[in-house]
Amino acid sequence: MAYLISTELITSKIFVLRGKKIMLDRDLALLYSVTTKRLNEQVRRNMKRFPGDFMFQLTKTEKNELVAICDRFDSMKHSTVLPYAFTEQGVAMLSSVLNSERAIMVNIQIMRAFIQLKRLLLTNVDLRRKIEEMEKKYDKQFAIVFQAIKQLLEPPPAKPKPRIGFR
Repeated sequence: MAYLISTELITSKIFVLRGKKIMLDRDLALLYSVTTKRLNEQVRRNMKRFPGDFMFQLTKTEKNELVAICDRFDSMKHSTVLPYAFTEQGVAMLSSVLNSERAIMVNIQIMRAFIQLKRLLLTNVDLRRKIEEMEKKYDKQFAIVFQAIKQLLEPPPAKPKPRIGFR
């Protein structure tokens, strides 16, 4: 199985955008060993297979935010082409559009990565529920401990972006 790609590599290419877990066309093309142009060409030929909840095109603002946040997207900075974002269902549909042995194997690995992310989120919810049950069960003397654990489970608050330029 020379086509296996680590799930860590794949999960590093999954973003949350518009409230959905997505992968960009350029990352998928890299994983499938095709050019982004070829991947998008196949998608455009089969647009009926990709409704809005499977795939969408980024806005210029979203593209600029990605370029600002991630160094690996520097090559997109001056591009006039807006990338496509594929949800989990859109990635699954890509295997039928890109009909190659590598596309099938890579697609299996991508699906495993999405499942792994879902499991991580579910275990976090289960852990929170168990802690709350324990909190009800035990005395008030452990309230501080439970509060500290809850804070560790919470995602860190978004930091305000510093203003750039002259003030």
